[in-house]
Amino acid sequence: MTTLTLETAVSISNHALATGRDLRTAPLTIAVLDAGGHLITLQRQDGASMLRPQIAIGKAWGAVALGKGSRLIAADAQQRPAFIGAVNNLADGNLVPAPGGVLIRDGQGQVIGAIGISGDTSDIDEQCAVSAVEAAGLKADAGAA
Repeated sequence: MTTLTLETAVSISNHALATGRDLRTAPLTIAVLDAGGHLITLQRQDGASMLRPQIAIGKAWGAVALGKGSRLIAADAQQRPAFIGAVNNLADGNLVPAPGGVLIRDGQGQVIGAIGISGDTSDIDEQCAVSAVEAAGLKADAGAA
């Protein structure tokens, strides 16, 4: 199993910001977590609103905690709201069930971390996350609804 290093996490985050600039997104906040759900790096663009760091971390943390992209967690919240509500209660409210949280897998398919992005629409956040992970030569696992 590959370990997600600080250097790789910063590279992923920087690529996500560059993708956001190319797409002319609203100011983004990018969180990259390791496989244990611990924050490796957090970047917040000038002008990003004050809760964006917590939202980005919550998207990534939920992906790692539940083993699936936050798009699938959002679908679960629609189909099984009591379950996701209970899980979020267990998580002390730190789970954000909206697209933009993407698992990061190594070449063998093992989860080595997650990226969470907040700032634009959830679909655009997810697009930036997937692009950034793939640019690092890793596999982005956003899930599919």
